[in-house]
Amino acid sequence: MIEPGRTVVVRVPATSANLGPGFDTLGLALSVYDEMSVTRLEGDALEIEVTGQGTEEVPRDASHLVVRAMDHAFRAVGRTRPGIRLSAHNVIPHGRGLGSSGAAVVSGLLAAKGLLEGEVELGPELLLKLATELEGHPDNVAPALFGGLTIAWVDESGPQHKKLLVDRGVAPLVLVPEFTMSTKEARTYDPQQVTREDAVFNVSRSALLIAALTQSPELLLAATEDKLHQSYRAQAMPETDRLVQSLRRAGFAAVVSGAGPSVLVLADGPGRRLEAAALAESVTPDPWEALPLAVDFLGGTVRPAEALGG
Repeated sequence: MIEPGRTVVVRVPATSANLGPGFDTLGLALSVYDEMSVTRLEGDALEIEVTGQGTEEVPRDASHLVVRAMDHAFRAVGRTRPGIRLSAHNVIPHGRGLGSSGAAVVSGLLAAKGLLEGEVELGPELLLKLATELEGHPDNVAPALFGGLTIAWVDESGPQHKKLLVDRGVAPLVLVPEFTMSTKEARTYDPQQVTREDAVFNVSRSALLIAALTQSPELLLAATEDKLHQSYRAQAMPETDRLVQSLRRAGFAAVVSGAGPSVLVLADGPGRRLEAAALAESVTPDPWEALPLAVDFLGGTVRPAEALGG
């Protein structure tokens, strides 16, 4: 029985999926975090406070994605979610291709895990399964859960993942515009069929990308080439496409981050990252926020509030 007053604190990183050729397969955790505390209340009361990104549009009822994820986790283990107070501080930009919805799903699942600790164990395999059920595919939720570079796939046993460590020479830069793009809309531009040549092209680049990210950053430009989705989605995000092409012509490994419209640059060193940011500023008429980031190696965390001095 979860005692009233129990509080857990959750921290989940942003993610960038696809990374160019690794469509619906590769994901990278980045050092931007949504944080929240969840407190068990008496009865079935639901109180929600939200600050930061998405404050205006985020619902304050049971349709909130974090609450829906908590409900999903409790149902999966045969329990009913208790009353809670949710205090969320959102830093991950919404609708920009940085995994904000995946982070919300993972946040809710980890909050449920923390509240149920000592009664029911929500292990990593179950968390990935539940997150994939809610998100639809595991490429964003796997790095949000586990950190680092993740390869995600689904077999007869359900969603699976492999976490890899990224070479220290890789310096991520995210360029974030003011406009948004929904994943659902972006997927409407994807082709139903591709040529054998394009499929082989992407298989080769995806394999090369694993080598580039884990041990050979000098190969990142060639390794981030893609023929499966980015060119098809360009018509929906012409500003993003122009920026990606400008950066790539200058030798930077730039790709659309997730469904976009943000751009991820995988620079081979901090100096090159600064050069990429300067170039982006010079070729974009409208402001794009440049975020020099690190790869998050820890993934989502949940701790009792008292463990953090709360």
